[in-house]
Amino acid sequence: MASNSQLRQDLSQRQLSMIALGGVIGAGLFVGSGVVIAKTGPASFLTYAICGLLVVLVMRMLGEMAAANPATGSFADYAATALGGWAGFSVGWLYWYFWVIVVGFEAVAGGKVLNYWFHAPLWLLSLGLMVLMTATNLFSVSSFGEFEFWFAGIKVAAIVIFLGLGTAFALGWWPGRRLDFSNLTSHGGFFPAGVGAVFAAVVVVIFSMVGAEVVTIAAAESPDPERAIARATRSVVARIMVFFVGSVLLLVVITPWNAMEPGTSPYVKALTHMGLRGADQIMNAVVLTAVLSCLNSGLYTSSRMLFVLARRGEAPGRLVKVNRRGVPAVAIVFSSVVGFLCVLMSWLSPDKVFLFLLNSSGAVILFVYLLIALSQIVLRRRTPAENLQVKMWWFPVLSILTAVGIVAVLVQMAFDDAARSQLWLSLLSWVVVVAVYLGMARARRDGLARKQFSA
Repeated sequence: MASNSQLRQDLSQRQLSMIALGGVIGAGLFVGSGVVIAKTGPASFLTYAICGLLVVLVMRMLGEMAAANPATGSFADYAATALGGWAGFSVGWLYWYFWVIVVGFEAVAGGKVLNYWFHAPLWLLSLGLMVLMTATNLFSVSSFGEFEFWFAGIKVAAIVIFLGLGTAFALGWWPGRRLDFSNLTSHGGFFPAGVGAVFAAVVVVIFSMVGAEVVTIAAAESPDPERAIARATRSVVARIMVFFVGSVLLLVVITPWNAMEPGTSPYVKALTHMGLRGADQIMNAVVLTAVLSCLNSGLYTSSRMLFVLARRGEAPGRLVKVNRRGVPAVAIVFSSVVGFLCVLMSWLSPDKVFLFLLNSSGAVILFVYLLIALSQIVLRRRTPAENLQVKMWWFPVLSILTAVGIVAVLVQMAFDDAARSQLWLSLLSWVVVVAVYLGMARARRDGLARKQFSA
């Protein structure tokens, strides 16, 4: 293990561009959108538009800070600078916790997809996927970037092809078809579950868009981070609105919303309805790609956040060391081991321990987004104008509205029977993290006082 703690800037602009492009596309879109459509009806694409707007605003705020001062794990550093050490500690550990749980969850999801073709124990298939992605991350940051480039490329290609075929079908350019948007109103109207259902589904949809911020972490390991971050944050609007809102709109135009089956891909349903055979095989392969992409990104992101925490003295110092290829190997292996422990819990105690882990991290990303928003509001006033290469629109009005919007989603979770436990257990996670920070701070003060007294 090398004694230095310098990450290599080996990610190319090509890799970063594709990470930014495909980072938000995951199994939450390919499979989870079916749950949202089944509960909300044709108006579900409005839910995606609302959540997309919130994520776009958070990304713009993050992009402003990151372009002015790029750093790996930037939002932990920014929260500490803007709000105090407790905030940086909270963002770092909560974000790490969120992603290692995601790693375990995605490994289980990937194992279930593989079960479609291979009959083997789920834990063994999940372990195989984790070993593969851990090895990829350990080899070099450029190998992570290259895998993510192709994973993202496949996801983007799948969505673009669906958008093209779906548009042709909806507009009547398909053989034997005519212009038909009747599915938007024919089965109980545009709001079959009421207008409130559009906002109630925000709690589910917002989590399917997590991942856009990963590019701001990865950019620090590129030769030109400011340019990469600026390009990524400028393109996020088109990415979310086209990939999410556009494809979900086509889903409800092509297929009756009440024909959706939660747990199965609505894209398979739509492609089958269009008469395309083998859609299930193709979409399963795409979903597996999305899962591997999320697993790959999760290990990368969680290890870099551990690296930042160790560099700040808020995690064991050994985690800050990198190997001769410039990757934080100990942090990667540690995150991978914790992720696989989550996989084991899904096998040994799926209804208790694993469910607790999922629920206790469910709202964590919203806490992180809230701290990002508050950090931007504070730091914008401290940043010289010449350093603002990327600016938040209509500051401070939109920044404040973004923070209010995140709080509104959290409040809504408190009144949602399905999401309430996630909110309270996630709050418990945050309380534990802050308590640990306060305990460490007190121990440091006591240690310093003892040194001064003995001197």
